[in-house]
Amino acid sequence: MSRKRREFDASFKLQVVKMIKEQGLTVPQVCRDMDLGETAVRRWVQQYDAESSGQTGIGKPLTAEQQRIRQLEAENLRLKQDNELLKKASAFFAREMK
Repeated sequence: MSRKRREFDASFKLQVVKMIKEQGLTVPQVCRDMDLGETAVRRWVQQYDAESSGQTGIGKPLTAEQQRIRQLEAENLRLKQDNELLKKASAFFAREMK
C-alpha cells in the first residue's frame, strides 16, 4: 500500500536540511528517524544548496531571503502589467481627445 502524500511547510524542510548540513547527519538516517522519503529530502537539500548560492532553486523557497525575493518578483510583475495597462489606456484616451 502506498503512502498518502504529505505536505511540509518551508520551516520544517529547512529544519530537516539543517540537521543534515549543520549536525552532520546522513540523509538516510534523518529519513528513518523522521519517517520521510529520501527523494524528497535530497530535493530539499539540493534546493537549499541552490538558494544558498544565490540561485532560485525549484519548488517553494526554503530560506527567508528566497521567499522575499519571490514575493518581490511577483509584485514587480504585477506592477509592470499595471503600468502597461495604464500606457494603453492613456494612448486610447489621447486618441479620443483629438
